[in-house]
Amino acid sequence: MTELRHFSTSTEARFARLGTPGPHVRTLWMVCHGYGQLAEYFIRPFETLVDETTLVVAPEALHRFYLAGVKGRVGASWMTKEDRETDIRNYVRYLDGLYRSVIETLDESLLTVNVLGFSQGGATVCRWLANRQVPVSNLVLWASTFPPDFNFEADRAHLNQMNIQVVVGDADEYLNTSYLDNQRAFLDQNGIQYTFTPFQGTHRIDAKVLLRLAKRLADQ
Repeated sequence: MTELRHFSTSTEARFARLGTPGPHVRTLWMVCHGYGQLAEYFIRPFETLVDETTLVVAPEALHRFYLAGVKGRVGASWMTKEDRETDIRNYVRYLDGLYRSVIETLDESLLTVNVLGFSQGGATVCRWLANRQVPVSNLVLWASTFPPDFNFEADRAHLNQMNIQVVVGDADEYLNTSYLDNQRAFLDQNGIQYTFTPFQGTHRIDAKVLLRLAKRLADQ
């Protein structure tokens, strides 16, 4: 009889970065891409946020694959339905470790931490932040929302200490109006405080919308 088991092993992960680390940094953005994306390309719209006091870090998911067939463009995924609990534990440890590595050269006492998850990356950052290892000021779920299996009873008070922003394009090809209405009702029923920001656009990070959002967060 076949038996499936697990064992622990070290691995090497990749991330993209914009800005220069150091004690001068006052704003850190940790941004997680969606399904089938790579950090190198996902991070490009965030160039608009970078100045001498801002650092943007985009971790890349551990599962890379060809987007079509067995050659050509490559993307990455945070998890699938297969062995999902193991994948969740793995990426939570990965993101915790990356965050600790990043802040080694920063002054955490002076730092505003913004976490953004796009599409599949939204569920990823929600599960990561439930681990409570990161002092987050602003949580941005872009074209995404909390995963349906999230434990709001355990994490409601923790989440409501953050400034939660839900950002969605009005022409998003994956999130229609009915879906968004259901998700907003879902958050309301679970007592989650958030700001909903629609914009004119599709399922993507819009650099101009992102810059306006960043300025609004900085002024709050």
